[in-house]
Amino acid sequence: MTTSAERAFAQDMAAWTPPWSREPEDGETAPDPEPEAVTPAPEPEPEPVPEETPEPAAVIDPADLRPALEAILMVVDEPVSELNLSVVLELPEDLIAATLTELAAAYAADRRGFDLRRAAGGWRFYTRADYAPYVEKFVLDGQQTKLTQAALETLAVVAYKQPVTRGRISAIRGVNCDGVLRTLLTRGLVEECGSEPESGAYLYRTTTLFLEKLGINSPEDLPSLAPYLPDDIDALAESHDQS
Repeated sequence: MTTSAERAFAQDMAAWTPPWSREPEDGETAPDPEPEAVTPAPEPEPEPVPEETPEPAAVIDPADLRPALEAILMVVDEPVSELNLSVVLELPEDLIAATLTELAAAYAADRRGFDLRRAAGGWRFYTRADYAPYVEKFVLDGQQTKLTQAALETLAVVAYKQPVTRGRISAIRGVNCDGVLRTLLTRGLVEECGSEPESGAYLYRTTTLFLEKLGINSPEDLPSLAPYLPDDIDALAESHDQS
């Protein structure tokens, strides 16, 4: 059984309106609404950087094909194939072959001093046969010149005392033989053949060309010179080496 106080309280509670549901009275202000949560906008994805593609190799201008082939053929030391030239110049092999044939015909028609020939599976410049004597003369110029007296004496010392050092040669001749020995080396008549164990000086001997020029098989076939040599030749050579 409820009392009158309880009934009055229940009536007040039923008529009560919470502040947030009723209109504000004089002197009251409505509470600020709670700010809505702001979702940050997604950052824009960076634009992909385009990859740098290498520039394609320049294809040779057909007008430059002949000069390009000539430039390459000037530096080769053996015949170069049409396939190799085709790869380098990035042109069809048939075009390379046709152009080389045209060049060869043009050189022949102009009577140039050289030929462009196909040999050993490739192409290369060669001296025209008509002018071979001039080339031979140029290459061999000076090679047919007679040896000087000093060169002959030095060559004789090397031939009979080989292997022999430069110092011993100079001691036997009594003069410096450096220049003359270089001449004999250039002519291919003498060559280095190691070094002397005691002093480390280079040793020299005659070459096969020397034997061919004299028409002998070995230095042992040289005529004896013992009767013409001084008795103390070895002592002279040793004293020169020590000095």
